Amino acid sequence: MISRPALGGTALQSSPSRLISWFLTACAALALCLHAVAAQAQAADPKGEPNKFVETVGNQALQVVKESESIRKGDRAAITAAVNAHIMPYVNLEKTTRLAAGRYWRQANEEQRQKLVDAFKGTLVRTYSGALSRVDAKTQLTILPFRGDANADDVVVRSSLTQPNGGPVGVDYRLEKTPDGWKIYDLNVEGIWLIQNYRNQFAQQIEQGGIDGLIQALNKQNS
Repeated sequence: MISRPALGGTALQSSPSRLISWFLTACAALALCLHAVAAQAQAADPKGEPNKFVETVGNQALQVVKESESIRKGDRAAITAAVNAHIMPYVNLEKTTRLAAGRYWRQANEEQRQKLVDAFKGTLVRTYSGALSRVDAKTQLTILPFRGDANADDVVVRSSLTQPNGGPVGVDYRLEKTPDGWKIYDLNVEGIWLIQNYRNQFAQQIEQGGIDGLIQALNKQNS
């Protein structure tokens, strides 16, 4: 049976498993890919073909982590700075949070929505902090042939993530087309979508303590 992170009581509980380890590594790979965009912005075109965009930034990701010892060691301040400067411009975090909250998003007021987005951002930063240590010089991210319509407004770019002591793992990135170019808002590892995984957890916590209860649970675990 696959163990997944779960919301229990008022805190986010993490259960170790090989799949979740890969899931966190994939999140780290995403963080590194987007961090690489800032370092090599001239080489990546967010308004070009979605697979080419992900491929370009992905090929630079491993070099980025090798050059940043503080990020590789999980320095929270360094990772937070990188996320704020280089990841958020390429991710629609509000959409990710809204979809994860599902129907409960409509019940939240504007202040609660912003607090939930901020709390979820903290959760993802904490996730990156632990996952980055799993990425080393031998980790490889390979973009697979694109099967969708590059002219569509919502596409999935498939990839394969390999690392020492483990076989290849399928990782899919869901992107949406915006006026500023492609933005990533969901991630799939071996059939588990990030939004769907958190939606189940969020619903459980909201049923127990409402939107404010979920925000408090996330912030408590992030502190």
